[in-house]
Amino acid sequence: MQIKYRTKAIGRICTNASVAVKKYGIEMAERIHLRIDQIKAAESVEFMIKYRIGRCHMLRGNRSGQYAVDLVNPNRLVFEITGDEIQIVNIIEIIDYH
Repeated sequence: MQIKYRTKAIGRICTNASVAVKKYGIEMAERIHLRIDQIKAAESVEFMIKYRIGRCHMLRGNRSGQYAVDLVNPNRLVFEITGDEIQIVNIIEIIDYH
């Protein structure tokens, strides 16, 4: 899948390991970049949900239409999808929404 980022800041965190390490630490930075690689490699979000890649799951309530994958507990990488033929993942934020 293709990936876009809602803000330049989240884009830098997700594409630059040193920025991610500075903000979140090494374990979290490694997990962020692992999840980004998994999203890029997956054929669809449905594929990620079916095979439990990153414990991908659909969100409900005020986050309806969004999805999340696990990072370092309790943080999640939250995204939404756009596009019909080719799914484009729009990374929204890294957050503990619990």
